[in-house]
Parts: sequence; structure tokens; C-alpha cells
Amino acid sequence: MKNILSLTRTMLLLAVALSLSLSGALAQSRTTARPESAAKVAEAGKTVNINQATAEQLTTINGVGPVMAQRIVEFRQKNGAFKKVEDLLSVKGIGEKKLDKMRGQISL
Repeated sequence: MKNILSLTRTMLLLAVALSLSLSGALAQSRTTARPESAAKVAEAGKTVNINQATAEQLTTINGVGPVMAQRIVEFRQKNGAFKKVEDLLSVKGIGEKKLDKMRGQISL
């Protein structure tokens, strides 16, 4: 009986340790998903060319997440290159306020 209880405790401890290990790895992968933050782009004085950038590169722009980045790419594919920065206003979800936050981080 003692052997069974000891084995059960050991298995339970291993299961808890494995669970904690996996949850830590998952949390770390979520925090490293974006290679470069928008703050880094702005600080470095870099701009993102909205006519050439991939969806992943567009997410480095302040206020642009994966969904908005995909909308920009799809709009560009359907309508051709942006002729002026203000053309972004035609992308669903981008209004004057969002565009103002993006200025200085984007180029053509």
C-alpha cells in the first residue's frame, strides 16, 4: 500500500512539474511573437514602407496588430500601391486618429 501511495505522489508531482513547464514555455512564446516592437521602430527613426512591407513588418507600426496588417496587405493587393499615406483611410478600421498615430512610422 505504501508503494502505491508513493508512486501516486511521484506521478502527481511529475504531472504538476510538466504542466508548469509547458505553461511557462507557452507564455514565453507569446511574448516573443513580435520580433520588433513599434517603440523600437519609432526610436530608431526607421519607417515601414507600406507598399512593400509584409503583414509581420506592418505589425511593428504603433496601433497595427495582425488583423489590421492583413487588411492593409489585402487592400494593397486588390487596389495596387498606396499613392499617398492618406490612402490608408480607405482600409477598414483606419481613421484619422489611427493614421495620425502611424505618421512618422510609415513611408511610401
